[in-house]
Amino acid sequence: MRETTRIDLRRDILVRYGRRMHTSNTGGPEHADLLITGGTVVDGTGAPGRPGTVAVVDGRIRLLDAAAPPPAHAARTIDATGRVVAPGFIDLHSHGGLVILADPRHEPKVRQGVTTEVVGVDGNGFAPFLRREDLEAFVNLDSGLDGRPAINYDWSSVDSYLDRYDGTVSLNVATLIGNSPLRIAALGWDDVPADAAALDRMRGLIRDGMAEGAFGLSSGLDYPPGGYATTDELVALTEEAGRHGGFYHTHVRYPLGDRYLDPFREAIEIGRRAGAPAHITHFYHRQTHPGGPEPMLELVDNARAEGLDVTFDCYPSEWAATRLLIQLPQWIQAGGPGPLKERLADRETRDRLRAEFKARGAAYASPAGWADVRLAAFHRPENLRWESRTIADVMTETGHDALDVICDLLLAEDLGVGQVTSGPWSETLRDFVKHPVGMVGTDSTFLGAKPSPRTYGSFPRILGQFVRDEALLSLEEAIRKMTSAPAVRLGLRDRGVIRDGAVADLVVFDPATVRSTATYDEPRSYPVGIEQVIVAGTLVVADGAHTGATPGRALRHGRD
Repeated sequence: MRETTRIDLRRDILVRYGRRMHTSNTGGPEHADLLITGGTVVDGTGAPGRPGTVAVVDGRIRLLDAAAPPPAHAARTIDATGRVVAPGFIDLHSHGGLVILADPRHEPKVRQGVTTEVVGVDGNGFAPFLRREDLEAFVNLDSGLDGRPAINYDWSSVDSYLDRYDGTVSLNVATLIGNSPLRIAALGWDDVPADAAALDRMRGLIRDGMAEGAFGLSSGLDYPPGGYATTDELVALTEEAGRHGGFYHTHVRYPLGDRYLDPFREAIEIGRRAGAPAHITHFYHRQTHPGGPEPMLELVDNARAEGLDVTFDCYPSEWAATRLLIQLPQWIQAGGPGPLKERLADRETRDRLRAEFKARGAAYASPAGWADVRLAAFHRPENLRWESRTIADVMTETGHDALDVICDLLLAEDLGVGQVTSGPWSETLRDFVKHPVGMVGTDSTFLGAKPSPRTYGSFPRILGQFVRDEALLSLEEAIRKMTSAPAVRLGLRDRGVIRDGAVADLVVFDPATVRSTATYDEPRSYPVGIEQVIVAGTLVVADGAHTGATPGRALRHGRD
């Protein structure tokens, strides 16, 4: 195992970008494509905000002193008086990998200041798929989470998948390699162990995918077939990703052991044994956990003190979302969507499932036990009445038990039903938001009339509620966690900071008014106070409205 060293994120930012971050150009360019004047520049490093003028020339930043003369010619000038000018926000966890191809404006994200998002999360990546029929089957299986938009599924490799984004979408996209596609390619859809030949094939796909621009490996150990992977298998794959500069990004195995600390211990152990960075995604404390948040965060702190590179992201919302299929055990999903649907329709299989449901406790039989599961993304006319209703509502109105409701709806909607449930406990959410190695991953889902409010309001909630209203952390620290810290985690060289020569991914917002307006009852509500969003020097949001521009592209590891 390769020796790992402790990484202090602030120090690493300074080493990576050097003193250039803290200097500005007093002469300035003669011509600018865009000029942002009068604002407070918060450069993303954690340094105090300071007056400055930001010029954009050929998609790159020129940072000027506030007293420096402006360029003689500027194609457009933005008066940012009373505003903050920051690097564009980087979202480390998004389920937009397909929906953005069908809706390139991607307004739920860009209008909250996001200029780069990471897809291929939870092991549910969409490349590589060597056979189109496997890709289409996986889209079907995962459709309650990542959607099933009417697009042409015509890619096979990471490279051909990333090509679909270049110049066609409004923000930048970085992808991880999900371990589900790797297992499908090497082992099929069943719960079988990975032998040496299968591991060699999966490692080869990782090598190819990393060379084509992927940023690392993701796992979602609640989602088959990736969830069938053992710890040893994940160590072998993470070691390969780390050998090529990638990291391990994991939705942990929540049912493992004590269902509290053991899932995160496995994630850290995978990074330790592989000698690669480990990143725990949507890290939070549930009210049902037997202990508080402190032991969870101590796992991260102790691992870092040991010399391991362990980081995490969290989303600032009390509401989670995923596919309804997660309510069923992994064994029923073996073989892929075809055998799954056959089992869902089989009465003997339902009897077995019903027994497992009852073993969960008395809440199974009562609609009250299912009042927390709100349903989403119906398409068949006879089911539209259930949109944004709960499983408890369906049980009460149909007289069916929870198991039959779930199976019947999944069959009727070809598996494409989503759910919104309670997630992070509000009393402990702030411990994760303010932790110094924590970053932001919205875990945004885009399906149904009422997705989780995290999709529309994560970054503005931090800036408005947690920074301005509650003083939970400083503005500079919050922006660091949204910009340079995730850029370093990904290995991006020219994003996440405002400095001379960096790519002009920028956001201008009003610190006095910025806030999320998305709620559980009205989640599809855009934030206020995010006024200008710029991607590679092009205005995507101007005065709070989308311009229609699509300057985003796929970022590629080792090249960006």
